[in-house]
Amino acid sequence: MTWQWRYQGSTDGSDLGEVSEEFPSQSDAESWLGEEWRELRTKGVDEVTLEENGRVEYTMPLTSE
Repeated sequence: MTWQWRYQGSTDGSDLGEVSEEFPSQSDAESWLGEEWRELRTKGVDEVTLEENGRVEYTMPLTSE
């Protein structure tokens, strides 16, 4: 199993065509996002979707609140 984040933009939630590196577990993917979300925001990513081998686990906004 591999996990990765798919990035979406803010204006219309469109897929930015970019994904994160692959992670061996959901926990590893979530830990990475906890460290990198601010950097992703500066690159125009406003929402991320966690996928396991292409299956959507969940989508969440990247907010500073």
